[in-house]
Amino acid sequence: MQPHTDGRAQQLEDAFQLFTQMSSQLEDSYRVLEARVAQLSEELAAARSERLTQLAETERLVNRLERLLDLLPGGVLVLDGDGTISACNPAALDLLGPPLEGMGWRQVVERAFQTQVGDDGEVGLLSGRKVSLSARSLEPEPGQIMLLMDVTEQHALQTTLNRHRRLSAMGEMAAALAHQVRTPLASALLYVSHLGRHDLADADRRRFTDKVVGRLRHLEHLVGDMLQFARGGSFDMDDVPVDALVADLQQTLDPQLEALGGEFELFNRAPGALLRGNREALQSALLNLATNALQACPVAPKLRIEVRSNADQQIVFLLSDNGPGIAEDIRERLFAPFFTTRADGTGLGLAVVRAIALAHQGEVWLHSSSVHGSTFAVRVPCARNADVLPGDFAPRMHESNLTSAASAKHHS
Repeated sequence: MQPHTDGRAQQLEDAFQLFTQMSSQLEDSYRVLEARVAQLSEELAAARSERLTQLAETERLVNRLERLLDLLPGGVLVLDGDGTISACNPAALDLLGPPLEGMGWRQVVERAFQTQVGDDGEVGLLSGRKVSLSARSLEPEPGQIMLLMDVTEQHALQTTLNRHRRLSAMGEMAAALAHQVRTPLASALLYVSHLGRHDLADADRRRFTDKVVGRLRHLEHLVGDMLQFARGGSFDMDDVPVDALVADLQQTLDPQLEALGGEFELFNRAPGALLRGNREALQSALLNLATNALQACPVAPKLRIEVRSNADQQIVFLLSDNGPGIAEDIRERLFAPFFTTRADGTGLGLAVVRAIALAHQGEVWLHSSSVHGSTFAVRVPCARNADVLPGDFAPRMHESNLTSAASAKHHS
């Protein structure tokens, strides 16, 4: 029995030693785990503290941005991907009027904007103020942020400055213009003195009378050009039908073309369109261009006028003639005040056209010129259209039904 008893005792001793060894290992593992838990707790506490610091800093930054937006003189709008205004600042509310948040951008355009944005990024409001608009994408998020700056005072100052510049230019050129007034005046006085002769034949009397009237009309045209140039952009604006505008122009030009044996073509590709402007001023600008064209080709003149609309909701007038064209070396000076190539010219005709175009938020330019004639272009905005959205940040609308293939053609 002794050997068997000794074997079991040895087994128990071995098991006890193994248990002791495993207990020691477990104790070591527990200590390591405890140390690791302590380390992770410290790291978690540090991360939590850093996160709280970041949140506090973010909150301070948000507060600063909110104060900055409240103090900004410009209006700020945030649009979501659907074009709905999700946020705005007080300046935007002041410019566009409440409510704004939750409103669609298209609704705000219809309610507050007068016309579409021009090439300079500026647009008129129905309140009479003028703002500059710019937009940036919120990528990677959908939507846009828009900035509106009130430029009403700057425009008023610029208009005043331009007027002073024109007056200054007129003052500097007064002496040069004196002979242009004196020459037709002296001619008129001479013809009037002949009318006082008792032995003057009836035919000569009529001839001298016509010459006096012609000289006086030249003086009237000169004075009118000078006044209109000095007046600049101060015009009363209204909705002007394009059809009526070109009809008036045709009626005025018909007698002149008939007397010269000329030909007149009118292609009105924008029937029913409305312009926002001053009818008399626009008529004067187009008539100035047409008169210049007739003077460029006094024998059998051919005058062609095309009217069309473009994708930017603007009306474009193209006036072409069959004259000798315009020399390349003088093209840059065409619209400069007092520049003329005619001995009896005032040098204000094209300058007046340019001033009128700018006053209508438009422009005028020499479209083309060759030995077969010249083409001048005048571009002015259409009257307000509720479907027009300002600027490239809004979806471009389909071309208005103002554009039509219909044309009118008339030969004198």
